[in-house]
Amino acid sequence: MNLDLICTLVLLRVSNLSSYRRCIWVNGPVIVGAGPSGLAVGAGLKEQGVPFIILERANCIASLWQKRTYDRLKLHLPKQFCQLPNFPFPEDFPEYPTKNQFINYLESYAQHFDISPQFNETVQSAKYDETFGLWRVKTIVSTSNSNPAAAEVEYICRWLVVATGENAEKVVPEFEGLEEFGGNVMHACDYKSGVAYRGKQVLVVGCGNSGMEVSLDLCNHNASPSMVVRSSVHVLPREICGKSTFGLAVLLMKWLPLWLADKILLILAWLIFGNLEKYGLRRPSLGPLELKNISGKTPVLDIGALQKIRSGEIKVVPGIKRFSHGRVELVDGQNLETDSVILATGYRSNVPSWLKENEFFSREGIPKNSFPNGWKGKGGLYAVGFTRRGLSGASLDAMGVSQDIAKCWKEETKQKRKSVAARHRRCISHF
Repeated sequence: MNLDLICTLVLLRVSNLSSYRRCIWVNGPVIVGAGPSGLAVGAGLKEQGVPFIILERANCIASLWQKRTYDRLKLHLPKQFCQLPNFPFPEDFPEYPTKNQFINYLESYAQHFDISPQFNETVQSAKYDETFGLWRVKTIVSTSNSNPAAAEVEYICRWLVVATGENAEKVVPEFEGLEEFGGNVMHACDYKSGVAYRGKQVLVVGCGNSGMEVSLDLCNHNASPSMVVRSSVHVLPREICGKSTFGLAVLLMKWLPLWLADKILLILAWLIFGNLEKYGLRRPSLGPLELKNISGKTPVLDIGALQKIRSGEIKVVPGIKRFSHGRVELVDGQNLETDSVILATGYRSNVPSWLKENEFFSREGIPKNSFPNGWKGKGGLYAVGFTRRGLSGASLDAMGVSQDIAKCWKEETKQKRKSVAARHRRCISHF
């Protein structure tokens, strides 16, 4: 990028500012999101000596883990599949670290690589300026300052890394009559513990890993959960013969075709669980690995909920028809008295709400190209954390992104240094 061109652009932008108090040139990428994906990219850039900034709307790193998860949460996969690049988990951590242990790991990661995100800064829009080949990222900073103009910033950068992930916003479906229900209704992201539900009838909407685990937690606190299962679902044991089912799946996929790996997993699950249809859990026609590849739908790794379903402590019910005061009518005609509703209905990307781009990302905010080719777009646009392959997929993408940006940054830096003596330097605000 021509330095005179950059200076001209910045000066033009500054001269036309009406609402934006600051216009900042970033000598490197802007990373949006300070979760595991954003931190991993930052760490890779640090090791390459590339400057960057990370913008985070919350007041902490990994806000999904710190603010929107229940107390009993643990990693569903063994720690070796969840560690970020170049920084293993402490040896004394258990195989499945707790929520707090994982948060401590991420904080240690940020400290180790000297990563300091800019917190309380929400990206409002990001648009590529084709004339100058630069990204313009507009943000609002949460501040106590009474002057709103002082809280608005525009960043200008050569590269933009989208690291907000697949789970940035909660999904809240609409249900007929829910406004008449009268009881407590919350999304699973706001659920912390079953302590407050002791002795209550609770409807859990959703049968993924969150729905299963919330139902289990409610049982352990002497509540009576009913779990809505609208469609088919794969339930696998978290471990088989003391070994991680996920690790076994990785090994099988390395040596066998996908259909055969699926067949082996389903046979093992049947030997351990038996026929689950009599409990209201119908398996999909596609195997768990094939379904994950096609739709991104993750199989449930059971940690005890299935035993509660067998014993009747967790009641499996079909889809919801409508709500009324203190009750819910199901599609099969059943009517259940219910005190509270917990929506374990998942999350979605928020990228379409702020990224002004329609080639790389789909309408759902997921890269159109599937793994492992979904991390690089045009014009210096990158994505990390959208692989539908958890932390291991995000780590692989983060390494690719940081290496690619570092290569471009070093090449452009060399070109600028060769011609800097012949250029007229002007002072601009920058990182």
